[in-house]
Amino acid sequence: MRDVARDEVLRRVRGALGAPRRTPVPVPRGYLTRLTGPDAATRADVVALFTERVAALGVAVRHVGGDELATAVAAVLWGWEAERIVVPSDLPFGWLAELDGVRALADSPVLDVPALVAVDGTVTGCAVAVAQTGTVVLDGGRAQGRRALTLVPDRHLCVVHADQIVGAVPEAVRRLDATLPQTWITGPPPAPPSGGPAHGPRTLEMLVVDD
Repeated sequence: MRDVARDEVLRRVRGALGAPRRTPVPVPRGYLTRLTGPDAATRADVVALFTERVAALGVAVRHVGGDELATAVAAVLWGWEAERIVVPSDLPFGWLAELDGVRALADSPVLDVPALVAVDGTVTGCAVAVAQTGTVVLDGGRAQGRRALTLVPDRHLCVVHADQIVGAVPEAVRRLDATLPQTWITGPPPAPPSGGPAHGPRTLEMLVVDD
């Protein structure tokens, strides 16, 4: 009896809605798809805007040349007084070439949560970065690893290459594969009101590589 009543309700709903539309309905796209006005300028200006927005979010950010990257990574980790870090298994070896006294654990085989909690931080790359919002996006691609690597450890050092920085969010979306899991990071997570664990690393730092 209950199924009959349900079927009757669904029949009436379908009747009220009418025949399904087979012609796509145009959706207006009036929003900006790239930087315009005073924010729209050269590649150098887009990179500078990204640095400005990231710093405004309370993230320590530094520009380095490609040949300075390994030394800069080591300096950040020494500043953390790190002894052990976790890195994606495909992180470029050269990024860690100057480490001394810091053990880098590759996430292969996959480390369990207690092991991730026990490390002093993580180093990753990113898929794309957004100047307008100071956001970096990770999608599990090269040098990024799985999401747990940037959600569990207490510190995250993210390496951003200048050619990965775009002006606005729609430009970033066009570069990404919607079928991949994505993590959008805009500054460190706020402190939880109850004093519980934060959703992500409490310390976020970035190195922008001026290739």
